[in-house]
Amino acid sequence: MKSRRPIMIVEDDEIDVMTIKRALKEIKVSNKIIHKENGEDALEYLTDSNNDMPCIILLDLNMPRMNGIEFLEKRKDIDSLKIIPVVVLTTSKEEKDRLSSFQFGIAGYMIKPVDYLQFINVIRTIDLYWTLSELAEI
Repeated sequence: MKSRRPIMIVEDDEIDVMTIKRALKEIKVSNKIIHKENGEDALEYLTDSNNDMPCIILLDLNMPRMNGIEFLEKRKDIDSLKIIPVVVLTTSKEEKDRLSSFQFGIAGYMIKPVDYLQFINVIRTIDLYWTLSELAEI
């Protein structure tokens, strides 16, 4: 990632978190990682002005307490969070999930591949896109 700000991972599956971290390390992304297990914890972190704001949020949809769609719905009402790009990284291939996510202003929707090498390519694609994009500094 171009920014030195942290990357937020909102994901309840510890194996998926480890896989994302491993893939980021493998493609030499060295940003600090902020991990939250659900949308509620992520919003609590993001609305605390004492915390570092992430340059990007990688969001799962299927989580307890507050799922990804609920997170996106709440996020849309908080002006300071609208400028942080969100990429949904999920196993859901449901068209309704994809449409709902885009209606709430996500930057991308990626299906988590089962194969690790394909997973690295997904993370590399996200990194390349955000490295080439000019991100607003918060």
